[in-house]
Amino acid sequence: MSLAKFDPNAPADPNAGIYGLPHTLEQSKVVLIPVPFEVTTSYGGGTSMGPMAIRSASAQVDLYDGETGKPYSSGIFMMEQAPKIVSSNKSARVRAKRVINGTVDENHDLGKDLERVNAACEQMNEIVQETTTALLQKHKLVGVIGGDHSVAFGSIEAHAKRYHKIGVLHVDAHADLREAYEGFVWSHASVMYNVLHRIADVRKLVQVGIRDFCEQEKREAEKWGRRVTMLRLSSSGSWQHLCQRLIEDLPEQVYISFDIDGLEPSLCPHTGTPVPGGLTWREAEELLSIVAENRAIVGFDLCEVAPGKSDEWDANVGARMLYKLIGYTLLSRHKHGSSLPR
Repeated sequence: MSLAKFDPNAPADPNAGIYGLPHTLEQSKVVLIPVPFEVTTSYGGGTSMGPMAIRSASAQVDLYDGETGKPYSSGIFMMEQAPKIVSSNKSARVRAKRVINGTVDENHDLGKDLERVNAACEQMNEIVQETTTALLQKHKLVGVIGGDHSVAFGSIEAHAKRYHKIGVLHVDAHADLREAYEGFVWSHASVMYNVLHRIADVRKLVQVGIRDFCEQEKREAEKWGRRVTMLRLSSSGSWQHLCQRLIEDLPEQVYISFDIDGLEPSLCPHTGTPVPGGLTWREAEELLSIVAENRAIVGFDLCEVAPGKSDEWDANVGARMLYKLIGYTLLSRHKHGSSLPR
């Protein structure tokens, strides 16, 4: 369907792109990179199916948004899944399961499996980083759709190199600050550890919604001093007060890394590691609104959406949260975009 004939009020065309949109990559300001990768997942699974499930469920999302207006009018395009990532996820996942169920130190073959899994994760990071960089050079606004949270690293790295001295707003139930987990240095539980240790241009990490972390992660956060702020939901004060603290801690340019389990579990019951508590939908939306009003959002990812076997509730929520991320990012760029490098 051509843009001239497109009716945003009509039912979505099932043969069109995400949200039923007719845009090509060239016509789109917003480009989404699906990354169906969940190799190091050790509890619940299914996040590798998240990108396609979100795309399918997106047909049910009305294109006019009461808070952000008409995000679709800027053009939104979702790329195809990279074949290398699809095949690597399948083969490396087999090796990862052997490592998780075995004892690496006492079995040479498991040691080789571990090396290959870590190498597969590095390759995935490179593909995401290179794809994101290429799109940023074309002045696209880039969002990554996981997959588990490990897929965010390459995108954060590319945005940090592009914009320099950015802050990362990390919405999650977990701190993701483990040096490694089950031997995997690129684990979904280590993504923010790797961001802090490997991406110098991330000057600030602000974590919100965190309610499940180990002692080592607590020490890791404290070690970085003012570079890391962990705003737990149990912190004193109103939600508005917490959001204000968050804004004060963030630099002018912000990347949002959104793990769906940062929300309350009723909104994401099939995600890999759900945790009681979490942000309500309204709190999450208010958070994005306040950030967009006060900072330039340079990019984002949405991870850990795992569709259920008998319903698409998680994918439905994921598609709607993705549209909110797109909408508020576009609003922030309209308001603060003049401060960004060209």
